[in-house]
Amino acid sequence: MNAKSSTRIRLGVVALGKIPEILPKSIAAHISGYLNLNTDVLPSRELPSYAFSRERLQYDAGIILKHLEQEHLPDYEKIVAVVEVDLFVPIFTHVFGEAKQGGKCGLVSVYRLNDEQDDSAPLPPLLLERAAKVSLHETGHLLNLVHCTDERCLMHFSGKLADLDGMPLYFCRYCGAYLRDFLKR
Repeated sequence: MNAKSSTRIRLGVVALGKIPEILPKSIAAHISGYLNLNTDVLPSRELPSYAFSRERLQYDAGIILKHLEQEHLPDYEKIVAVVEVDLFVPIFTHVFGEAKQGGKCGLVSVYRLNDEQDDSAPLPPLLLERAAKVSLHETGHLLNLVHCTDERCLMHFSGKLADLDGMPLYFCRYCGAYLRDFLKR
């Protein structure tokens, strides 16, 4: 999106819980670079433990989003949080991320994005790419985009890693045009 930087919208990227420092920085760089938004990495915060569901052994994405919306972050119109826990919404077994269309907060989970099991190794580039795709997708929702029917668009729904990996790191021409128009307002 080769538009001027949108000074009207400031977006903060925050880690909830224990997250490698490179993840929020990479996510912020992708959002800033692809969408030309003023994007800052914020100090990490605690993951709300009350969002854990003992029945599902996962964290409820809706509860975490509600928690984020109640945080006092007046300098930011939009927040994208990154977590390392498994997320769900009631209608799905898991989600890579969650955001309400036009909402203030989005959520990205890297729990299911990593094929590597060695925590001592540096983060693989594929994990960073997947996290970037999910974060740009969720930011698209925050900027009023809905799911796209074009499988070659970042706004296409992906419930499996194969879908996510097959998705390019850009928006289709229609979603891109909508975003450019939205950010000009």
